[in-house]
Amino acid sequence: MKKRDTTVKLDGALVEEVTQELEPGQTLTGFVRDAVGYRVRRSRMKKAAEAYRKAVEADPELAAEMAEWEQADLSNPTNSGGSA
Repeated sequence: MKKRDTTVKLDGALVEEVTQELEPGQTLTGFVRDAVGYRVRRSRMKKAAEAYRKAVEADPELAAEMAEWEQADLSNPTNSGGSA
């Protein structure tokens, strides 16, 4: 995919608000790039989580294993035979 520059227009009030949130040395362009990247990654993760949920529901054996895992008391590890 060829990289393209894109102009995004923001209204003045939003620019003012965002400018107040910038970290030292951060540009408005960098902030917007990070925010858009975050949103895209979040969307991909939600889709992946939904696909995984459907896969677990479709496999009774995996669903049973996950149910057992969810019930595990992780605050009280058991001795698995290894030495600490």
